Amino acid sequence: MANPPPDTPDESQPETQPDTQIQAQAQNQSSAQAGSLGKKKRKISALYRHIETLQGERPWGAVLDAGTGVNSIRWVASLESERWCAVTGSAGEASSATNALSDTKRPQDKILLGNWADPELLKGEIFDTVIADYLLGAVEGFAPYFQPYLFARLRPLVGKNLYLTGLEPYVPIERPQSEAAQIIWEIGRFRDACILLKGAMPYREFPAPWVVDHLKRTGFAVTSVKHFTISYKELFVNAQIKIATQGLETRIDSALARPLIAQGEALRDKALALIKKDGALRACRNYVIAAQPI
Repeated sequence: MANPPPDTPDESQPETQPDTQIQAQAQNQSSAQAGSLGKKKRKISALYRHIETLQGERPWGAVLDAGTGVNSIRWVASLESERWCAVTGSAGEASSATNALSDTKRPQDKILLGNWADPELLKGEIFDTVIADYLLGAVEGFAPYFQPYLFARLRPLVGKNLYLTGLEPYVPIERPQSEAAQIIWEIGRFRDACILLKGAMPYREFPAPWVVDHLKRTGFAVTSVKHFTISYKELFVNAQIKIATQGLETRIDSALARPLIAQGEALRDKALALIKKDGALRACRNYVIAAQPI
């Protein structure tokens, strides 16, 4: 699939208390700017650092990146694994991941184009460690309504540890109270509406309690749940507006596309002005959940 979705945070920090091929393509373009693995030191996200802490001294063994993207595969490739396999439902994402690892991919490593709704995908294989990085939300763009079956589909592949990252939903809610939350909510609603108008499916995020419940129902013991606060900056805002408006004029009537594009620019200006004033848009949360097969 794809990771992280276009809701990629500029920064995530642990709390003190415990979209479709269009989206994947936009992520590819922004990720490519970072350069290939090994050419320069990159900042590892707080979520990946937390997963490394949870793993501790245990060997990673064979690793499955179940919803790969450039960000996750660069991190997975940096781990001391025996081998890794990366799966994505986006041909563009597979190409970007391949290019990013052109100098570091080992003979035993592989990148696969596939869909978890296909029962034959990796049938009979087992991985010591499975990473599902924003996979749950991305599934909607490739296998709509498959989320309730995803963990049962992954269960036979998990030998020892499953690490899942996700984003608490912020679009299908009532209008928030804070100024930062309101503009993020407005941008998310605008983005998803434009994606639907273009004939694609937006990502659909799920709250952590839903994830925990479904993991338990499908043969996992949940060992850790941790939330992180997100600071969205210019990268987030510009990516969302691009995802929303790119290709509108060729996919829908121009009489509708033009005011939508103008609305996108108005939202961009409003969000960037707030970021300039406050330093970031701090309103959303993502999470890392660890589980083990029973």
